[in-house]
Amino acid sequence: MIDTAFPYAQYVTGKNFVGRRADVTLMGNLLGQGENVLLSEPPKSGKTSLVQQALFSMRMSGKVFTVGQFSALNIRTPEAFLLRLGNTVLRMVASAPADYAALTEKFLGGTHFVFDPASYTDEDKILSLNWDLEPSDVQAMLRFPYALAQDRGARLILIIDEFQSLLRLEDPDTILRPLDTCMRGMKGNNLFSWVICGSGVNAMKTIFHGSQLFYKQLERVTLSPVDEREMADHVHKGFLAAGKVVEKELLQGACRLFRGHLWYINHFAAICDHMSKGYIVEQALVEALATMVNIHEPRFTTIMEDLTTHQVNLLRAVVDGVTRFSAADVIRKYGLNSSANVKRVKDALMKKEVLVFDENDNPHIIDPLFEYWIRKYYFELKEV
Repeated sequence: MIDTAFPYAQYVTGKNFVGRRADVTLMGNLLGQGENVLLSEPPKSGKTSLVQQALFSMRMSGKVFTVGQFSALNIRTPEAFLLRLGNTVLRMVASAPADYAALTEKFLGGTHFVFDPASYTDEDKILSLNWDLEPSDVQAMLRFPYALAQDRGARLILIIDEFQSLLRLEDPDTILRPLDTCMRGMKGNNLFSWVICGSGVNAMKTIFHGSQLFYKQLERVTLSPVDEREMADHVHKGFLAAGKVVEKELLQGACRLFRGHLWYINHFAAICDHMSKGYIVEQALVEALATMVNIHEPRFTTIMEDLTTHQVNLLRAVVDGVTRFSAADVIRKYGLNSSANVKRVKDALMKKEVLVFDENDNPHIIDPLFEYWIRKYYFELKEV
């Protein structure tokens, strides 16, 4: 891996991890006590870096544990989820086919999960299903990591990324309800912890706050804002290390535009680094921003093309600072038809992960660079 002062192609730890020290301490304490953790934040906002920095700090303090991780992004069936879960957990504690077979028989005997030597040899799949999935199979697999941790007397931590993708299952409750039941039944078993992460903030809210599931079963960790001065100072030091100089005030302005989104800031700084030598003037920052916009513009264009006229109109209202969309003058000005239609449009923009509404029902555009783009390039507003 190429060493860079502005990494954005992978998670960061150590000297490249900026801010969020309290978040690291909180997550480390929770996992150290065997609690389950929930991280629901926008894409590329620092979830993986926080988890990895917390695990790094735990190891430095002498804690011993084993970590497994998988993504639910491309999972579309309950069978696929459970098999990936089982395969990941088995690889956490074993590495030889004989051990896989023995553990499968010991903990999953009587279920339809089996170790198939042929599938392992041909496809590197530890577990297979020899019959249709039954409810008892689901419960057995969800309890499997707890039983394995207890049997080994070892602390296990399983990270699941893009957990909101389970809502795309034909019946999400096939997994979600048994998982809730399993967590409740295993409360107090502190050798195993779930770390459930999701970048679809509204979808995650549907799972964990829009139903009766998982109440008090996971501890929510929220990413703290990174002070723009601290982030600007970190970027400034990165440039100095490369023999380049830039005014901190300009960097603070960039951090403010990206609303402290560390991935965008590192990407922006890396572009500036490649485009300049010596003293970095303001024009270089402007060109770097234009380059970033050009890179992401196809994605932003696709988002807007997927919106209806009413959805675009409500988004324009958000950009204009409107918060009370059902007011008669707002409905008339932005062509939103009716208060009932406003609710449908709001729900659609939330489902598409374009907007999020805070506890006071104030709207926020989730992606800061997308917000900049629609202001300047889509709605062609003069002041950004």
